[in-house]
Amino acid sequence: MNSAIFVSSSCVNNSRIAQSVKMLADQGFTNIELSGGTNLYPEWKAELIALKSELGLTYRCHNYFPPPKEHFVLNLSSHDKFERRRSIEHVLNVIELSNELEASVYGIHAGFRLQPDTNKLGKAFTNVALQPENEAIELFAAAWEKVNDRAIEHGVKLYVENNVLSAANHKTFTQGNPFLATDSVSIKKLQKATGAPLLLDIAHLKVSCNSLGLSFDNELKTLVAQSDYLHFSDNNGMADTNHGLHKGTEVFKLLESVALNNKTITLEVYDGSLQESYESTAALLNS
Repeated sequence: MNSAIFVSSSCVNNSRIAQSVKMLADQGFTNIELSGGTNLYPEWKAELIALKSELGLTYRCHNYFPPPKEHFVLNLSSHDKFERRRSIEHVLNVIELSNELEASVYGIHAGFRLQPDTNKLGKAFTNVALQPENEAIELFAAAWEKVNDRAIEHGVKLYVENNVLSAANHKTFTQGNPFLATDSVSIKKLQKATGAPLLLDIAHLKVSCNSLGLSFDNELKTLVAQSDYLHFSDNNGMADTNHGLHKGTEVFKLLESVALNNKTITLEVYDGSLQESYESTAALLNS
């Protein structure tokens, strides 16, 4: 497998997914990861298929795309049967969509030990009782087996993405980590139960390491070697803010020290520095 760079549709801000895809394609990006942040509308799928054919695009779907009619938090480890069931149904639907879009990869987030409020995503959660970690892992593993069987039938490879433990949530949840798969130890636990390949979000890892008092350098080197699918952005170590990847920064220097050959990288950059981030990533792959 050769290295490739994708860009997330969330790198631009539009209400319709086709507008985001067209905007990115007009900037010269042809590998596009379809992600959240847009609204559902009747023509979305037909427009994506038309743009793919017209512009020679390659897609892959990510987590919460396409947006459902009623918003919810995708959580395959939810203790709430209704929330878990609709999370599974969403993933199954995206596998079908991936097949239609000729998208061979689909990454989904690791689960939570609570059922978050949709309005709290990206913010500090309210402290509530956490389900036991082993119970959350068992629920996730059972769901994973079901969706992965469907993915294999459709020629789609599923990945699980590491969660992010922000400084705010680490401070709030003194009783334990509310998220599965935030660092090498907890990622290993989830992978042992599921066999799931890792989608490593390096920005998530940077924040989680800062919260947990772990060496980002050591964790990055360990986990990059275990993954062929990475998400790139940067932040201040406190929260996942999707800043660009720039030459000379701590993250860039660390990435220079790891092998990135034969890996697919998706840029999740929301601060307007997508082109520079793309060039920085290309420089890493060519070094």
